[in-house]
Amino acid sequence: MTPGPGQAAATGPGGLSSVEAAVRLRRDGANTIHAAGGHSAAALLLRQFRSPLVLILVIAAVVSGMVQQWLEAGIILAIVLGSTLLGFAQEYRASAAVEALQKRLALNARVRRDGEVRNIPFEQVVVGDHILLCAGAVVPADAVVLRAVDLLVSEAALTGESFPVEKRPAPAELAEPTAEQTVFLGTSVRSGTGEAIVLHTGRETRYGAIAARLNARPVETDFARGVRRFGEMLIRVMLVVVILVLIANQLLGRPFLDSLLFSVALGVGLSPELLPAVVAVTLSAGARDLARNGVIVRRLEAMEDLGGMTVFCTDKTGTLTEGDIVLTGCLDPAGRASAAVQRLAFLNAAFETGIENPLDQAILKAGREAQTATTGFTKVDEIPYDFLRRRLSIVVETETPAGERLMISKGAFEAVLGLCSTVAGNQAETPLTPARRDALEAWFRARGEEGLRVLAVATRRLAPLPDYGMADETQMRFEGFLTFMDPPKADAAQAIADLAAQGVSIKVLSGDNRHVVAHVARALGLAADTLLTGADIAALKDEALWVQVERTTLFAEVDPQQKERIVHALQRRGHSVGYLGDGINDAPALSAADVGVSVEEAVDVARESADVILLKRDLGVLRRGVEGGRRTFANTLKYLTITISGNFGNMVSMALATPFLPFLPLLAKQILLNNLLSSLPSMAISSDAVDAEQIQIAQRIQASDIQRYMLVFGLISSPFDLITFVLLLQVFHAPQSLFQTAWFVMSLLTELAVVMVLRTRGRAWRSRPGRWLVWTSLAVAIVAVAAPYLGPISRLFGLTPMPPLLMAAMLGLVFAYVTATETAKAWFFRDARRRAARSSLAHPGAQAADVS
Repeated sequence: MTPGPGQAAATGPGGLSSVEAAVRLRRDGANTIHAAGGHSAAALLLRQFRSPLVLILVIAAVVSGMVQQWLEAGIILAIVLGSTLLGFAQEYRASAAVEALQKRLALNARVRRDGEVRNIPFEQVVVGDHILLCAGAVVPADAVVLRAVDLLVSEAALTGESFPVEKRPAPAELAEPTAEQTVFLGTSVRSGTGEAIVLHTGRETRYGAIAARLNARPVETDFARGVRRFGEMLIRVMLVVVILVLIANQLLGRPFLDSLLFSVALGVGLSPELLPAVVAVTLSAGARDLARNGVIVRRLEAMEDLGGMTVFCTDKTGTLTEGDIVLTGCLDPAGRASAAVQRLAFLNAAFETGIENPLDQAILKAGREAQTATTGFTKVDEIPYDFLRRRLSIVVETETPAGERLMISKGAFEAVLGLCSTVAGNQAETPLTPARRDALEAWFRARGEEGLRVLAVATRRLAPLPDYGMADETQMRFEGFLTFMDPPKADAAQAIADLAAQGVSIKVLSGDNRHVVAHVARALGLAADTLLTGADIAALKDEALWVQVERTTLFAEVDPQQKERIVHALQRRGHSVGYLGDGINDAPALSAADVGVSVEEAVDVARESADVILLKRDLGVLRRGVEGGRRTFANTLKYLTITISGNFGNMVSMALATPFLPFLPLLAKQILLNNLLSSLPSMAISSDAVDAEQIQIAQRIQASDIQRYMLVFGLISSPFDLITFVLLLQVFHAPQSLFQTAWFVMSLLTELAVVMVLRTRGRAWRSRPGRWLVWTSLAVAIVAVAAPYLGPISRLFGLTPMPPLLMAAMLGLVFAYVTATETAKAWFFRDARRRAARSSLAHPGAQAADVS
């Protein structure tokens, strides 16, 4: 049975003491749904051995040991350990780097401790804590509500229900609170305030139980899905190669064990076994670079989404404008300065306990400068702001014997004017006639076209009642206007132009009125004539909205659900959508976007919904983030394409030639050593330079494009391989050991050389590679040439010294192969650009680039 609020915690109104909280934290553990040590060194090391490719090698080593081929078994196991330990070292470093970045974004909860309100990390919340809730907060644990004022909680993260649920206080004597009297970990407060006492933390919460059942498995991203499908394709190819080569060798009467080890090594040689380590180190290196530029990636795979973004949706305030909002006027219905309107606005903002916002802060700042105070008034009730009503009402009582009660409403002009039946005047209020309404709307529209944001203020005298609600917001008197100025950022226009040059178009999604949004857009060079309002969107069916979003730049007066609809409509058009938001109203769109972007000072629910956090609310920072994402993705894609095409060509050549050769072209241990050495420079690809062309376009993993790339560049090597085989057998009459040595050196050098050619789409000699890539490639090339002449190594791997003429012939063939690959590259990417252009004309939103 769930403990009631009185039983839950043996705590008083002042909350737990620090001593008692520490005791409970030791007893129950940290308030987290993840098991401790989930990213421990041991767990990461074990994960390296879950790869089917590694398991196949282990099986091959076991088979060698069973037939007492100890040298073969030892070499295979040494290579397995070398690759897995390398992958472990890189992934452990990547995990540590990501966790360090995540600590900067840890959520805090407001609790009562020792009779004081404190901010503590979520992990330190314990059973019995009194948690304080307000709009925008994420609930830190399962708790029963003690006090609530219009407390609306969004439980979409838990139930999928988009409409918020109203929460009510539970009686102290209640043994088992109901769902409407309980708030749950991971949900978020939409509006109102409340206080609750914690019943369950961590994995004992409802969300923790669900996560445990699902093993807390995260949703697979497009990037992860692309890598997984690519890996599955490789495994299928590998199995076919292994089986066919094994059958062919048995038909030729070769020893079964040698044939088995050769076939398995051939299949493994086709696959990039360092892929997990390369992806981890490339993404983590990119995340560290972005962090230095003020962009923190909460989910490493979001790097691909950030780089692949084609449309970026943003609010206006603080991103396109300075965000330093100033109250420029408190005006009566005639547009004259009014101290009465200023005082009413100050009382409304001062007594508000819900959503903190820059407009209220500007009102309070101006009021303090004018020495306005709440003296003489007592707050009676509050009807919190919500995004459908778009207004906030406060009920105050005058501290006089008569004790008059007054409702003060402040909000969007249309929302407040719609409540009014009269208008304040110099002497007395007058009816709100259609002509007067038209005059007020014309004044409002004119100020909006000047770039001023306008709110309205209205009042109503009320009879004493126990409480008040939205039904009382009627028959009000229009008191006047509040005007605010928030000038456009000086560098926003350049940032928008830079993003457009990168193929990222900007769309503005704002709750502000259409005139202000259009004014700011014109100042920044955006198309202000293409605008849809919330009312326009509400009247459109989804199919019509799909068409309209493509040609529309500005969306004004939109609510949170409409923002989400716009994001889905853009995705339907084939766009990869980014969304920047920092408020409660942005959470649905942040979750729906391909990459959600928020800022460090955003409300909790916005930060939790985002994939990327900007330390500075600036489109220039975002532009650098897009560049970093594309650079990281390009380098990851380099490893995939270059390694698999190089391996594929060599493996196919050996598989085709094996039936016609009097012996195996390479021993199993030579294939494995070749594959490991050729993979080492790939670890340096994460720091490689990237062509400007690849940063200017969005890219995505397309398995079909990778297959085409693999076939074209992999099979280029096959004619040269066959020429090499003929040259070795017919010209140099090479015996088995010399043949295998020459082919080992030749194939390894070609794989190293092709990295330098295919790492860039342009001419190889015009693009400078990264320093580490150059040095690692050079080191491996020296090892390849020297290995046959180093006694211990040559004997261990069955290599033999090569005559100078033969070495020269192999180097000549490498040069010819590089020249052919450079020529084919020019044709391949010229054709790829033509196909991409045709695709973009047929599908304007789908501009994913071909592989690089």
